[in-house]
Amino acid sequence: MVVLALLIPPVMLGVLLMLGRYEDFLLPPVPPEADPAETGPAGLGR
Repeated sequence: MVVLALLIPPVMLGVLLMLGRYEDFLLPPVPPEADPAETGPAGLGR
């Protein structure tokens, strides 16, 4: 039982790190947003 209690936290950490690493493969790509300097302060364009 002690061994199980010692193994669970590293395994959970490993799963979280793997999910973070492969997040780019799981999520669809996000298109780049327009540069705020080009659109103006209100985002209405020039």
